[in-house]
Amino acid sequence: MAAGNASNSERNAGLLLMAAAALALVIANSPLAEAYHHALHSYVGPLTLHYWIADALMAVFFLLVGLEVKREWYDGQLATPEARRLPMIAAAAGMAVPALVYKTATGFDPALSSGWAIPAATDIAFALGVLALIGNRVPASIKLLLVTIAI
Repeated sequence: MAAGNASNSERNAGLLLMAAAALALVIANSPLAEAYHHALHSYVGPLTLHYWIADALMAVFFLLVGLEVKREWYDGQLATPEARRLPMIAAAAGMAVPALVYKTATGFDPALSSGWAIPAATDIAFALGVLALIGNRVPASIKLLLVTIAI
């Protein structure tokens, strides 16, 4: 029963992520775009809403992902050095390749040099959301690989 509840919880989180992204795209490309932009840059406490989302919520996301990797490292599919090899290589490539693509696309412009990590982090979050929607039909090893790349 607990596994079913976790699966439903993951699926619901994936649905919420996809719905929020779709809604944000629709609003950002509608006549409400200026109000949307203004709302993102309004202050909620000491930070803007944008920073709460980008910094606080992403920190929580990566904390949870890190805890899952730690569990796998000690008790799961990453418990042996041999099992860790491929995910670690993929994780390194998962950082290097998006950075190189970003740098190439921006022409190695120094003014844009700090933006390479944004696509990598958000793409992984969305990929995990899609995998959560698919549920048990996806091998746990694929989810684990993505989580390892995220960290």
